[in-house]
Amino acid sequence: MGLLNKILGNASEVSSEKLNQKYAKLLIDNEEVELGFTLFRDVFMFTNKRLILVDIQGLTGSKIEYKSLPYKNISRFSLETSGTFDLDAELKIWISSEDTPSVSKKFNKSIDVYEVQKYLANKVM
Repeated sequence: MGLLNKILGNASEVSSEKLNQKYAKLLIDNEEVELGFTLFRDVFMFTNKRLILVDIQGLTGSKIEYKSLPYKNISRFSLETSGTFDLDAELKIWISSEDTPSVSKKFNKSIDVYEVQKYLANKVM
């Protein structure tokens, strides 16, 4: 089921210790990854200061885009829970005054999306 979720683009949780170690060069002083997820090869992580999106590109994965979104720039977000036939929950995040979401991530049922939403609400509000 884990491989199927990765193919479908569903996020699975990654330990913050592992992400802090792997992405230490991206973090500023006194910044730590508090919550992180992986989607196939890509990663998105919530630190105590910002949201970091890691987009691994190409067949070899040698080209990587790191996108940093400070919490103060998040204007709104939405959570769509899973249903009977739609098994994924989806989190959408808008930056500043953009009309369309800048970030859209899907989660499988193993992730408590309410906790992710609560975490984000505490950072943004």
